[in-house]
Amino acid sequence: MCIRDSYTPSPICVSARAAAATGRYVHDIGCWDNASAYDGKVASWGHRLQQAGNSCVSIGKLHFRSEDDPTGFDKQIIPMHIAGGVGDLMGAIRPDLPVRYQSRKYVESVKVGTSAYTDYDLDIVSKAETWLSEKAQENDSKSWTVFISLISPHFPLTVPQKYFDLYPLDTIEMPKPADLEYQRNHPWWNGFINSNIFDQYFKDNEHRKMAIACYLGLCTFTDENVGSILATLDKTGLSEKTRVIFFSDHGDNMGARGIWGKSTMHEESAGIPLIMAGPDIPKNKVVSTPVSLVDLFPTVIENSGLEMLKSDANLPGTSLLSLANSDDQKDRMVFSEYHGAASVSGVFMIRKGSYKYIHYVSFPPELFDLETDPEEINNLSEMPEYTEVINQFKAILNDIVDPENIDALAKKDQAALVQRFGGAEKIIQFGGLSGTPVPDQI
Repeated sequence: MCIRDSYTPSPICVSARAAAATGRYVHDIGCWDNASAYDGKVASWGHRLQQAGNSCVSIGKLHFRSEDDPTGFDKQIIPMHIAGGVGDLMGAIRPDLPVRYQSRKYVESVKVGTSAYTDYDLDIVSKAETWLSEKAQENDSKSWTVFISLISPHFPLTVPQKYFDLYPLDTIEMPKPADLEYQRNHPWWNGFINSNIFDQYFKDNEHRKMAIACYLGLCTFTDENVGSILATLDKTGLSEKTRVIFFSDHGDNMGARGIWGKSTMHEESAGIPLIMAGPDIPKNKVVSTPVSLVDLFPTVIENSGLEMLKSDANLPGTSLLSLANSDDQKDRMVFSEYHGAASVSGVFMIRKGSYKYIHYVSFPPELFDLETDPEEINNLSEMPEYTEVINQFKAILNDIVDPENIDALAKKDQAALVQRFGGAEKIIQFGGLSGTPVPDQI
């Protein structure tokens, strides 16, 4: 079963993973960016499984603060966490945005070959297959959950030859142009593009096509790795009694509108894949109900045969298992937010029905009709005939959060963090991260 309209609660690794673990929005847990990671102080679905005596194991990338934090896993196998428990401090410097010169290293990584990340993924797959094979031999009737997290597709865009060859450059189409009028004239976008200067390091369009081909190759590399894990489920007989949920923490703009990486509310970045399979999951079904990674919390709870607690009453999510077997709810509301690198102010997104509303604190909003404009080319927010639609979305947003207050809170927390590590000047002088190091076990 595939859920067509799936979204991240925040288009950045650390924030999205914290929200997915806790079932809470980013502003509720304060994991604003890639330097404010989940530390286990807010209950996760892993904690609930542990309390019930169920096994809960992670293999691969977590991007939490530290392996030493009690984040809800009985065991973490080759975990990746934010670098030094600190992460990307430069991304916390707001609203005076630094230029992210480290983008050059990402562009230089566009090549054929292997990287620490592709090697790490292969190690994750190997250890996942071993763990599943051993689990199949156990005589234990208790429920178990394993979170297997690969890192690809992800920068650096270095891909083994056989996957790169699948995508000849003469078949690669250039992405959406970077000169959209509404973007050129939008102050938030001007700040983002002047800080996140990724695109300027490419030599030419042929170089950009190579980056896209490498990314697509890494997608196929990931497909093959996931297939190996699923094959192990089949070989061990576990697939007959195991539910599988496949998802990503965010997407990637991949050059659309001149933007690379994540961090935007466009479909390329905020939209994610989400596929479910299992003995009681409808096969070949496409669900049109919009969903979010905050739905994972109640999903894992239901999957484990547990009950939600009174303290969960205000959680925004709904079990995907329930949605899988229900009629489509196309008007279901999905919410996302961003407070990270290159954002001069907080950004909030609401998807409901065919519309996507994007609210920029202190700056004009955007409105897209995804049914008639799936590429998000035509911003409708300044057209008088959409004034009422805009007002309706503003009301929905204000029911969820006070954008201005949350923006101020995020910046206050980030300023304190930056000061704790010596101030903005020192952090900028040190330079921003160009990727999280793989664990020592590799």
